[in-house]
Amino acid sequence: MHLVADTVAAALDVPLLHIGDVTAAAVRAAGIERVGLLGTAFTTEQPFYRDRLARHGLDVVVPGAGDRALVHRVIYEELCRGIEREESRAAYRDVITRLVGAGAGGVVLGCTEIELLVGASDSPVPVFPTTRLHVEAAVDHALRG
Repeated sequence: MHLVADTVAAALDVPLLHIGDVTAAAVRAAGIERVGLLGTAFTTEQPFYRDRLARHGLDVVVPGAGDRALVHRVIYEELCRGIEREESRAAYRDVITRLVGAGAGGVVLGCTEIELLVGASDSPVPVFPTTRLHVEAAVDHALRG
């Protein structure tokens, strides 16, 4: 869906609230310019999400190959199945620590399921729960009419 968002938006008579734009606005509002991105292999290895954030002047850091594989595996083998393991939470904390070590001033939780495992208390820098940010933006837009 992310790959065709611009095409869909161009065909609509109503605004499309792209999750990447909403997330970028929240990151920028926090005064952060370099942000880590957690998500599935598709999200972190394909350019669509990074590029969307970069359009807003953000420098995006993704985990190394081993960490990307770990994050992806936990999403599909555990979180999508309702399994939340402390070992996986600790592993995600380690991934976040490495992103911070690479200069990330915040971390984008770029997959719905990640929010089930980690949150603000698991990170030394602000986290940006994209699902929550997207829903809040949609509600705000609807209430503004």
